[in-house]
Amino acid sequence: METTKTISNTMKTYTNTGNKDTRSGFGAGLTELGKINQDVVALCADLTGSLKMDEFKANHPERFFQVGVAEANMMGIAAGMTIGGKIPFTGTFANFSTGRVYDQIRQSIAYSHKNVKICASHAGITLGEDGATHQILEDIGLMKMLPGMTVINTCDFNQTKAATLAIAKHVGPVYLRFGRPKVPNFTPENQQFEIGKAIKLQDGHDVTIVATGHLVWEALEAAKLLHEQGISVEVINIHTIKPLDETAIIESVAKTSCIVTAEEHNYLGGLGESVSRVLTMNHPVPQEFVATQDTFGESGTPAQLMEKYELNAAAIVKKTKKVLQRK
Repeated sequence: METTKTISNTMKTYTNTGNKDTRSGFGAGLTELGKINQDVVALCADLTGSLKMDEFKANHPERFFQVGVAEANMMGIAAGMTIGGKIPFTGTFANFSTGRVYDQIRQSIAYSHKNVKICASHAGITLGEDGATHQILEDIGLMKMLPGMTVINTCDFNQTKAATLAIAKHVGPVYLRFGRPKVPNFTPENQQFEIGKAIKLQDGHDVTIVATGHLVWEALEAAKLLHEQGISVEVINIHTIKPLDETAIIESVAKTSCIVTAEEHNYLGGLGESVSRVLTMNHPVPQEFVATQDTFGESGTPAQLMEKYELNAAAIVKKTKKVLQRK
């Protein structure tokens, strides 16, 4: 009983101020950028409404370029615009932002370190009913392997807006990943987003859970369930996959001696594998993965798919108990 009381005193409470889609956070950030940075331009591949770019288009028609269903062309145009000092933000679905145009990104943007911000909505399995052809689960792996590419995967509306503002100040190519479904909005409204700096959401000493994107809220929910069972969980929000905050991970596992990684992505090539590299080189401990298991998705509601593919709080609890047995 005394242990439970100690854990209770260290638990932080996070309030969901209302479910919002993270793509709207991008739209809000882009709208604000349009007012404060005249060098910001926006390009879209026939998905203006889906990417929430309508307000930027309405306010700054001279800085908005509708490329049409020609994503590869969009990447080439964006790369060229940087030569004139513009800061282009491209917008389309994650599948079309990466898999369809990987050659153009590699050759025209990453290789020459062009200052293009590749902004990708409808990422992961929570795209839902559109099915496997649109539910890219390999995009983080594709993008993090490109030299010089910064990779960001935000967890809620507020953080996505803050990240959108922050990447405009960063010099170099960025991949910003967000989604379609409405998810809990729980991070501070006027936060300062620091690229490459993880955020510790809970202190704990039994196990570390590092999560990214939509799985961050699920990790907090899992931490509450585990707390009720007397398990002290440290929860870390890894919003930047690359550059990864290795120090935060190493310091945490030095206390807990085990870790669970949680992501809406294939376990091959995602956050989990990046964490594994850090552990292998610095502080090896048992690790469990909450991620898709080298499979494509299928049609269904986001909630149904997250449950079937075990990408929720219950799955994190399950993997946490497994990793604790391996300590």
